[in-house]
Amino acid sequence: MKISDITRYLETLSPLSLQEDYDNCGLLLGDPDTEFHQALLCLDLTNEVMAEAVSKKCNLVISHHPFIFKGLKKLTPSQPETLVIISAIKHNIAIYAIHTNLDNTLHGLNALVLSKLGISRYRILSPKTGLLAKLAVFCPVDHTGKVRHALFNAGAGHIGEYDCCSFNLDGEGTFRASDRANPFVGEKNNIHVENETRIEVIFPRYLENRIISALIAAHPYEEVAYDIYALHNKLPRAGAGLIGELDVPCGETEFLELVKQKLDIPVIRHSPLILSPVRLVALCTGSGSFLIQEAIRSQADVFLTADLKYHDFFGLDNRMLLADIGHYESEQGVKEWLHDALIEKFPNFAFLISEVNTNPVHYL
Repeated sequence: MKISDITRYLETLSPLSLQEDYDNCGLLLGDPDTEFHQALLCLDLTNEVMAEAVSKKCNLVISHHPFIFKGLKKLTPSQPETLVIISAIKHNIAIYAIHTNLDNTLHGLNALVLSKLGISRYRILSPKTGLLAKLAVFCPVDHTGKVRHALFNAGAGHIGEYDCCSFNLDGEGTFRASDRANPFVGEKNNIHVENETRIEVIFPRYLENRIISALIAAHPYEEVAYDIYALHNKLPRAGAGLIGELDVPCGETEFLELVKQKLDIPVIRHSPLILSPVRLVALCTGSGSFLIQEAIRSQADVFLTADLKYHDFFGLDNRMLLADIGHYESEQGVKEWLHDALIEKFPNFAFLISEVNTNPVHYL
């Protein structure tokens, strides 16, 4: 098995197209065609983590935070990335990052954290727009079922909690085949009229190549007529943060104690208690202050995130409890998420969880 087999699978779970514009996800260093041996899974890739990968004879490191985040203009000892790059090249270790694309995935890291808090029913807090498109294709009536089935299998036709969604309209299509054509129906150089069905399906843009390939393979025509339209609809399965409901509401102090216990958090900074039950919980692992107003609009009782500034705690007006649970603390579960996802798909290969604590924040 090649390293590309591992990374390609991760990208089916969390497509690179879901990453934010400022991010740098994917294979950052190494040859994807290299034979895979075993991988080290980490939150941050530091010199200590790279040394651990070398000692454990791993030839792939999968990290949450990209170790190359901004453009590198030089590789000198003063650059923190230099020693990591030198060691990786020397020991033929590939480096892969799965960051905001995982953050923007419905069943990604945020979902794992909510599950630890006993929340299994959740939705995207701020769904992304511009990720959906509509495909309209024209197909002979007798082949409509086969083409629809191929589109559904390729990932088209999902709307919220429904799949196999399509709209179908019967009509007449006309065409004339040239001497060089090989028409499925009709005769060369004669105008042909065919009873056809217009099939419309919605799909995520990152599946476009796969869906078009499936369409062409299933369609009987030599030349397949189809249109693709960009949509402004929100994609409910992709976006920032999650919001979910506790099975049994509890008090604010009780809930914060639960968060500390389940996520192994030494300290939680929070806004004044508003003395109301916690039922709806919003979460954004890592830096999520940009979602405060969205959490309020969604009527969350509490919003858990990290990297909050002093002034972020103002202006809540007793509408919501805001809690800073720490950047490292909120994201440390990414190693577990990666391990579980990869072992399920590749049970005969080794995926090792890094034992290095990379949290740069310490508490007295």
